[in-house]
Amino acid sequence: MSENKMSDIIKASMDGIKSFTDMDTVIGGAINTPSGVTVIPVSKVSMGIATGGVDYGQSKLSSPQNFGGGGGTGLSITPIAFLTVGRNAEINLIHINTASSDVDRISTLIERSPEIIEKIKGALS
Repeated sequence: MSENKMSDIIKASMDGIKSFTDMDTVIGGAINTPSGVTVIPVSKVSMGIATGGVDYGQSKLSSPQNFGGGGGTGLSITPIAFLTVGRNAEINLIHINTASSDVDRISTLIERSPEIIEKIKGALS
């Protein structure tokens, strides 16, 4: 099988994903409200990719070979929380769905990392 052709299929799938997502997809752009509160959306990005190909028709010793291949990609972006920063630099994480284990992990990380929160407060003051 032509490794070059498979690489092209995989590259095309990955380029498609890159056109949909970037870091702003996971941690969204800050939204400043008239009341002075900054709201930052937090999302979960899930991806699946499938690629396949086969050489067919002629023997592997003869050239050129026929190649058939294809690929597919699925992408899911799910909002999970909002991070709010108040006028006095008070920071809150507002969960959208409390049943999500990922949200619980983010919450636990923030609760167990007071030094990170203090650094954020210091940077925003």
